[in-house]
Amino acid sequence: MRQIRPILDADDYLSGEVDGAIRHEFVDGEVYAMAGAGQAHNLIALNVASRLRTLARGGPCRVFIADMKVRVAQWNAFYYPDVMVVCNPADAQAYYKESPSLIVEVLSPATEQIDRREKLLAYRTLASLREYVLIAQDQRQIEIYRRAEAGAWQLQTLEAGDALQLETLTASLSQDEVYEDVDFE
Repeated sequence: MRQIRPILDADDYLSGEVDGAIRHEFVDGEVYAMAGAGQAHNLIALNVASRLRTLARGGPCRVFIADMKVRVAQWNAFYYPDVMVVCNPADAQAYYKESPSLIVEVLSPATEQIDRREKLLAYRTLASLREYVLIAQDQRQIEIYRRAEAGAWQLQTLEAGDALQLETLTASLSQDEVYEDVDFE
């Protein structure tokens, strides 16, 4: 006999996340506990978020870090990006955002395949998203997916010494800024 497992709906998921001690991502009724991140991961995310926050100050864009969810309606999913920039003042939900312009994920061994496949496909359905950045934590490697004018996505892999150019905030971050204080040993 086949066992039927109840599926959680988005409202119940959101209620549990507000007071929960452990963060979970939600994909079409299934919840997945979030693993803790190491030092390099945290430093990279903080370096990027703090630089972007400085650039966004005084403008319409807001920078969010790992505790703010993004809702991907077409996938019935909620994810926790490492860094997210939202430039739509109407996106005013307190616990999640629906219209990011930029999402940054710092790759870790536990999440890299999800970030490269599932999240890439899901995030591309967000009409507002213009840039999706993947940053390796074990070596200097940065990839940027950009939505072109015609809607197609283009991949750029940075070479050694290339700056991370972000159209969302007309920002430029050197790789030294992204990887400041990160020890690759």
